[in-house]
Amino acid sequence: MANYALTLCFKGTAYCGWQVQNNARSVQSVVQDAVEMVFGARYGVTGCSRTDSGVHANEFVCHIKNAPAFDAEKLPLALNAHLPYDIAVKAARVVADGFHARYSAKGKEYVYLIWNSRVRNPFYIDTALQYPKRIDCEKAEALAQDFVGRHDFTSFMAANSGIEDAVREVWYFKCERDGDFVRFIVAANGFLYNMVRIMCGTVLQRLSGRIQEPISAIIEAKDRSKAGPTLPAHGLYLNKVFY
Repeated sequence: MANYALTLCFKGTAYCGWQVQNNARSVQSVVQDAVEMVFGARYGVTGCSRTDSGVHANEFVCHIKNAPAFDAEKLPLALNAHLPYDIAVKAARVVADGFHARYSAKGKEYVYLIWNSRVRNPFYIDTALQYPKRIDCEKAEALAQDFVGRHDFTSFMAANSGIEDAVREVWYFKCERDGDFVRFIVAANGFLYNMVRIMCGTVLQRLSGRIQEPISAIIEAKDRSKAGPTLPAHGLYLNKVFY
């Protein structure tokens, strides 16, 4: 028997998120089906994050405990033969008993992808937010430096989340442009529900002038109504998991 860590990528458009739900199709349930086809039994597959409906992943880690011995190098191809086109296993490795995809993680990096053009791109309707007004990346990154550090991010958490400890440490917030694509890149030791999408929405509204208060003041207010909108899920990607 062995424990495996799988690194996945997936397009989340057709799914209710990672976690199994009774009345909707989840990434977790589809991966469990593939694992059952390969190993011949139903094994639990535990993910590093829940991810919301419509959110994507470039690097998502999950683990399987006490499964039959299998060549880890061949496991991705074996699983991919039973997975739909929008989910793929990129890598697999044998891990120690103490490894946990979620609790062993030291932090995560998310990317919010924006198609920054007045003309829509039909190839990215489900995978990037169209934003017509030109984004000044240098200014956006400068504004977002207020996020960096250890703060109470209550203002950037979905209302009624029920989380008592909203303190997180943001390691960096970058803005990069590649032609008409703009990427907001955020890394932290942990994230609250909708935190990245609210942070990015706030930066856009600061740039547009719809929000006048500096981000530092919004953080201090600990008031969700002070921050910007929650941007749509389809622009968000889990990009890296740090162990």
